[in-house]
Amino acid sequence: MTAPELLGLISAALLLQLVAGVGWTLWRRLTVPQEATAQPAVSPTGAARELPAWSGWRAFRVLRREYEDAARSQCSFYLQPVDGAALPAFKPGQFLTFSLDVAGTPAGPGQAVAARTVTRCYSLSDRPDPAQYRVTIKRVPAPAEHPEFEPGLSSNHFHDRVQVDDVLRVKAPSGHFFIDADPGVPAVLIGGGIGITPMMSMLGWCIATQPQRRLYLYYGLRNGQEHAFKAQLEALAASHPALHLHIVYSRPGAADQAGRDYQHQGHVDVELLRRTLPHGRHQFYVCGPPALMQTLVPALAQWGVPLGDLHYEAFGPASVKLQGAAVPEPAAAGAVEVKFQRSGRTLSWDGRDASLLDFAERHGIEVDSGCRSGGCGSCETRLLSGQVGYEHRPDHDVAAGHCLLCVGRPASPIALEA
Repeated sequence: MTAPELLGLISAALLLQLVAGVGWTLWRRLTVPQEATAQPAVSPTGAARELPAWSGWRAFRVLRREYEDAARSQCSFYLQPVDGAALPAFKPGQFLTFSLDVAGTPAGPGQAVAARTVTRCYSLSDRPDPAQYRVTIKRVPAPAEHPEFEPGLSSNHFHDRVQVDDVLRVKAPSGHFFIDADPGVPAVLIGGGIGITPMMSMLGWCIATQPQRRLYLYYGLRNGQEHAFKAQLEALAASHPALHLHIVYSRPGAADQAGRDYQHQGHVDVELLRRTLPHGRHQFYVCGPPALMQTLVPALAQWGVPLGDLHYEAFGPASVKLQGAAVPEPAAAGAVEVKFQRSGRTLSWDGRDASLLDFAERHGIEVDSGCRSGGCGSCETRLLSGQVGYEHRPDHDVAAGHCLLCVGRPASPIALEA
């Protein structure tokens, strides 16, 4: 082989190696990101578990406050991140989790009041905005029939103490209650009382991104004094023919006028939906107080709404029992042993408590807690042995080997790290 031939062969080999290297690099760049995102985290139920937009607590400043009803019982708080970074989009219907330093109750006259930290969840009440979030919070007074009971701790803290320029600790939006993005399926949004807040988020997002989607909003409340977002809802209905607004007052006031302020008197029930909804498939979204959730949601299922088209979220520990719905392990019948390892206590569960959190508190065992309805994850505790059941699926994604005490009950003898 001559020198020129040998040089040509070496050059060809080097060129082939260079081409192969470039090709390998391009292939890796095109495929690795897909491989990295093709395997999301998995929750104990086997469902994909989405990672939050940010981890832990993030500082948000209160930009402004606005009352949304004539009674000034429902106040919106507009929040902007202190770090100035753009906010990630959330799924309309999700909530924010807050860590609040609230004033405690004085032990006696003249004694100092020690602050304590509580965790609470509040639904986002507007469509996603990269500049700010909005939550709308209803003041919860002591019940009229029991004035000796304490009013809502966190709601009154927001109304009385949280002011413009205050900084709050906030976790990323989360929750499994959000609107389906398919514009071909009409959405029926049903909000009772302050349950209107996630509906406002869904409604705003749909009108901005799917203006032709048919929407039916049913808003149940007592009277015009409590009618939140009244002007905004009326303006949206007037400018968007695809939105059908049904306001329902249970106890209209003297100044409330049928046909102007509300369309129906009574409550949002299946009979009203039968009369006012057209035939065909709809996706139902329901949020409200226990009385609404415990009656309307099962009634919708009995009416024939497929469970896959029935989505709901309760404010507080309202449970909804649906025939045919998947339920985790039931609570054990009879007395079972519950061991709290860190506290060094072994106790007998007799079923009188609504949850393991109530059980622990009744026996003087301190456990972190927040929403008390399976949403925030503050009471998540390592489960060392045994099984814990839930009457309804927690909204919080429970980590493997852990359980939520606020909605959990022992399904067998258990040992907890607490």
